[in-house]
Amino acid sequence: MRSNLLNLCIIISIFLFNQVNGQSYYIQKQGDPNGINKWYMGRQIAQVMSHFGIEWLEREEREFEERTSLLLKNLELKPGLMVADIGAGSGYHSRLISSRIGSGKVYAVDIEPVMLEFIEDRNRKEGIQNIKTVLSTETSVSLPASSIDIIILVDVYHEFAFPFEMAISMHKALKADGKLFLVEFRAEDNRVPIKAIHKMSEAQAVKEFKQAGFRLVENKNNLPWQHCMVFAKNVNGTSPYK
Repeated sequence: MRSNLLNLCIIISIFLFNQVNGQSYYIQKQGDPNGINKWYMGRQIAQVMSHFGIEWLEREEREFEERTSLLLKNLELKPGLMVADIGAGSGYHSRLISSRIGSGKVYAVDIEPVMLEFIEDRNRKEGIQNIKTVLSTETSVSLPASSIDIIILVDVYHEFAFPFEMAISMHKALKADGKLFLVEFRAEDNRVPIKAIHKMSEAQAVKEFKQAGFRLVENKNNLPWQHCMVFAKNVNGTSPYK
């Protein structure tokens, strides 16, 4: 009897651990060939754009197509802010942000060492001193707790292999009054010339970030192709992690 009770407690503990760590939300099945065979809360996770996509990230047409200057206005940047560019890639947005925060700092976070080397090399060539590169993992942004004023993710969250764990990690890194800007191509708009798996709907984003302790403040719906969703930590102070 005691043995059966112990086994039951172990099973419950494993179940609760998996719930907290998001494992119960991940499903392995096939789908779009441009994605991985892993799904989260009804969404198939897309394949990662590697360093071979640097040329596309740095394309001259990007300002015209995505209005990056308008995105920067949405961020309401001020001198002294600590900003984390998660999935920074080539550092395109990190560089634009760095020139607007003065003594502040941009943490260019990416999982690919080649991307970070590209950023560091360009920083040296252009004399940029307020961008710090950070090598992340698939489950952590590798930033100190409560250290970041603004987190920005541009067209990258949908590629995270462990979105729940990454959202929890960002929740920890963000200051109590900090904001997270999620920029994703609009799934609701068929006119956006991007593959479907590389788009996200507002409803899907809200569902996933709510699971990690965030609430949607507003969607600055002023970009040509993308959502610019602003998230904050839940006002009731509840935390989905210990």
